[in-house]
Amino acid sequence: MRFRHRVAAGLATLALPFAGLVGLASPAQAATSATATYAKTQDWGSGFEGKWTVKNTGTTSISSWTVEWDFPSGTSVTSAWDADVTSSGNHWTAKNKSWNGSLAPGASISFGFNGSGSGSPANCKLNGGSCDGGGTVPGDAAPSAPGTPTASGVTDTSVKLSWAAATDDKGVKNYDVLRDGSKVATVTTTSYTDSGLTAGTDYSYSVQARDTADQTGPVSGSVKVRTTGGGTGPGPQPGAKINLGYFTEWGIYGRNYHVKNLVTSGSAAKITHINYSFGNVKNGQCTVDDTFAAYEKSYTADQSVSGTADTWDQPLRGNFNQLRQLKAKYPHIKVLYSFGGWTYSGGFGQAAQNAAAFAKSCKAVVEDPRWADVFDGIDIDWEYPNACGLTCDTSGFAAFRTLSQALRAEFGKDYLVTAAITADGTDGGKIDAADYGGAAQYLDWYNVMTYDYFGAWDKTGPTAPHSPLTSYSGIPKEGFTSAAAIAKLKAKGVPSAKLLLGIGFYGRGWTGVTQSAPGGTATGPAAGTEPGIQDYKVLKTSCPATGTIAGTAYAHCGSDWWSYDTPATIGTKMTWAKNQGLGGAFFWEFSGDTSNGELVSAISNGLK
Repeated sequence: MRFRHRVAAGLATLALPFAGLVGLASPAQAATSATATYAKTQDWGSGFEGKWTVKNTGTTSISSWTVEWDFPSGTSVTSAWDADVTSSGNHWTAKNKSWNGSLAPGASISFGFNGSGSGSPANCKLNGGSCDGGGTVPGDAAPSAPGTPTASGVTDTSVKLSWAAATDDKGVKNYDVLRDGSKVATVTTTSYTDSGLTAGTDYSYSVQARDTADQTGPVSGSVKVRTTGGGTGPGPQPGAKINLGYFTEWGIYGRNYHVKNLVTSGSAAKITHINYSFGNVKNGQCTVDDTFAAYEKSYTADQSVSGTADTWDQPLRGNFNQLRQLKAKYPHIKVLYSFGGWTYSGGFGQAAQNAAAFAKSCKAVVEDPRWADVFDGIDIDWEYPNACGLTCDTSGFAAFRTLSQALRAEFGKDYLVTAAITADGTDGGKIDAADYGGAAQYLDWYNVMTYDYFGAWDKTGPTAPHSPLTSYSGIPKEGFTSAAAIAKLKAKGVPSAKLLLGIGFYGRGWTGVTQSAPGGTATGPAAGTEPGIQDYKVLKTSCPATGTIAGTAYAHCGSDWWSYDTPATIGTKMTWAKNQGLGGAFFWEFSGDTSNGELVSAISNGLK
């Protein structure tokens, strides 16, 4: 994809005053008459949620409380609730709020916080004394994570799950079984059979242990399960051509495009796959780019796919939670996490130097326990291996194949592993710069970016369609067509079924143009969402098509000249793709379509 620029959200985060240590009040009650117990209630690898519970075990009321503890270097509190938390170095202090300091005999109060790092508290003090009436360590520790479940006996409506036991210093009481992140059962053994499932449907299972003090430990890894049978649900059925769309992470800001728009437009019932774009590649590692958009933004009931509002304390919000809700509503949809893109391709060269470590980091992001059920695979959008895009890469001809092989080895056969690649069909061009033929054996398919061949970066023209299907008399550069790119990839040994044809849901245009037919001169880019770029949903009425060339449309209105695909030209391209034996089509990106999804419909209808 070419014109991908992350939009700054301009969001401010409320920070708690952790800079200085507040003086401690005198103990209001002897520490032996109260306890403070710590539990790690959630753990997502790079951070965690902790909870302290203060209980009055004496016979008289407590008027205030102060809990102190030490974290090891690298672990800290990032936000807190129901207590005023401050720090001095690695020493942390939590004081009651004005409304929760008083505790009657037998009463308890809890406060929580989010933290970064992986350390545990030590040297706990409650009102200056011991937290448990004994030494100076916190009370009962939370249990460990159980082993990742294994699935067996899968039927149309049930699956048996088994896992390795968790450990705890005072004993494990039971286990919560989580299906797609929600608890479906609590059992005392290390196995469970889940029934009442839907045939031909994907589920994700994990488990969480609880100790005798009712503290829960971190969630286990997850296992994906697809029930047998099915094939009669909404949307495309198994064996159908792929209809994949890119959903941009930053689209929720200026473009005001959200996952729910896929439902209201009717597109969700017609697509097969979504590429969520983009994760970043930093220091040779996969990483989430915009955490607010990805998993922190709260949605109201009317904004959400499910019609249920997010709560402040739910473990997952943002686009990821909306995608989870979308998959529950449309179980045929598979979602891939796409890394790279025009802006973030520069990190792949370093990643290729240690491909195994890169692949491991990517799987850790895709399988994060908070959203492991959301993603069905990974897409790598490296523009361009051993060539120049926004930046130039010198990783070598074999680097792309090496990276693809490492990803397949890490993700295994149960995940989709795909790549978006160049469509430069010229001799000695970008397709020839990397081993796309050799890499194909490790990938499920290629998204061949058969658009952006011509545009107003050539300010004076000549005007030309940015996504020509075939060559034509007067084309500015031979080999810059979909047909040439597909033919070259096939010649390198890439199976036809592993090639998807790319469609742009936008146009590229010039201004200062007097000639209606392609090949005219111009003075610069036409005005649009970006210079020389405009959404189809705008162009279809602001500058309707006046002709077709090489399987795509063009339009001359006033002094502007645009090229873009319409439902009619998409139909032509889909017929061509089927005749070529291609695996289907993909498009960049959802928000350029009309509110009723007419371009998605054109792809869906054309691939039938």
